[in-house]
Amino acid sequence: MTNDKNLKTYLSKAQQEHWAIGHFNFSTAEQLKAIVEAAAELKSPVMVATSEGEAEFVGYDQAVALVKSYQQAGYAVWLNADHHKSFESAKKAIDAGYDTVLIDASRLNLDENIGTTSQVVQYAHRGLTSIMVEGELGYLRGSSEVQEKVEINPTDYTQPEQAADFVARTGVERLAVVFGNIHGIVTEVITTTPTPNGVGAPTEASGEEKLDIEHLKKITVAVPETILVLHGASGLPDEDVRAAIAAGISNVHINTELRVAYHDTLHAELEKEPNQTTPYKFLASSQDAMKELVKKKLKLFGSVDKI
Repeated sequence: MTNDKNLKTYLSKAQQEHWAIGHFNFSTAEQLKAIVEAAAELKSPVMVATSEGEAEFVGYDQAVALVKSYQQAGYAVWLNADHHKSFESAKKAIDAGYDTVLIDASRLNLDENIGTTSQVVQYAHRGLTSIMVEGELGYLRGSSEVQEKVEINPTDYTQPEQAADFVARTGVERLAVVFGNIHGIVTEVITTTPTPNGVGAPTEASGEEKLDIEHLKKITVAVPETILVLHGASGLPDEDVRAAIAAGISNVHINTELRVAYHDTLHAELEKEPNQTTPYKFLASSQDAMKELVKKKLKLFGSVDKI
């Protein structure tokens, strides 16, 4: 397979044509292989990623080397530094050779978020080796694991007017937005309705997340040139993901579902053959499970046959 288009070209194409590029995290070489092979078989461009924790486990230089080995073979795959939360960690990824970086300073107040994000953009865009930078605005609750209960509060959402200001002041090319999404998979969602005094009161409990597509449409209007990113897509109903892509999302992140597929399949394999000590034998099934899940998601995102 050969490929002469860059990530920015594919993201722009996805935005214009209303499909999305899949983004999948990995912690091991066989997980990366599963993602890349799934995308290649469906002729889908794909982003792979390591969070700060995953990058420390794999090694920044090692993650870059692994992905470059696929790039040099002609695969349409790019490496993102996912949820790097300081200038120092983002700089480490940029210096190692990552293709793009998400600086997630959303835990800070707006001015501090803008300041930290701007610092990363300036560093990433220096010289002739400019790479894409993603920022995050809004409070995305949860973590990349299965959780019993998470509260969703509309006051956490990315506000359209703030999004326009954030993009203008930082220069980010991608923006992670919040409109009902959370990190991870949750068994019970508590929806909170803001009261006039600004204090939220829990009003409804349900078993699944529900995206606020109308709110997303307002963000899309506010920043029409910016690539919008959906984080926390694990566990979302397919119809919500499709609606989000139709409303302006061009990049979708999946992590927890992959972790669960890998863990559960590996656990079953080890129980089935407890005396098996050859890694490539007991890891094969979990690799295949991840590969099939990635294929399912790429079809959902509409990115098949885009290379």
